[in-house]
Amino acid sequence: MRTPVPAVREPLRRRPAAGSRAGRAKRRQTRGDRGAGSAEIVIAVPLLMLLILLVIQFAVWEHAEAIAHATAEEALAAARVQGGTAAAGQQRADQVISQIGSSVLTGPRVSVAMTPADVTVEVTGTAERVLPVPGLSFPVTVTVTGPVERFVPDSRGFSNSEGLPAGNLRVVAPGG
Repeated sequence: MRTPVPAVREPLRRRPAAGSRAGRAKRRQTRGDRGAGSAEIVIAVPLLMLLILLVIQFAVWEHAEAIAHATAEEALAAARVQGGTAAAGQQRADQVISQIGSSVLTGPRVSVAMTPADVTVEVTGTAERVLPVPGLSFPVTVTVTGPVERFVPDSRGFSNSEGLPAGNLRVVAPGG
């Protein structure tokens, strides 16, 4: 049979008395850090939330830019075709904005200007605000320009893709 081994007990450490010199020194050391974690959280959490909101605001602004660009491209395509008009471009822009929705691009305004050679479409508006800062706005402006499509008759007299005169070429042997 085995004999049990007695457990080794550590001596008890006594806490300094409250009124003693050692007790006051101990309290002074621990009192300085008390509440530091709360203060750090109170400062860090709002800054972190502001950073997250800034990232989201940038994404919303980029999305509004993409909507404005898609609207301008569609309006340009409708206005620049042969026989197209500025009114057709304006109508197509209104259709695109109503389909995509103007929740991200608020207050969209479309202007279509046409010359005999070019069509210019400008879409302006404001990106939806995520940051609740009064007076802060995120403007969106997209301008797209393209030539008016028109039929140009061939004035050089070419009839094939290689730019050679029409008809078969006759090969003449040298000296003959």
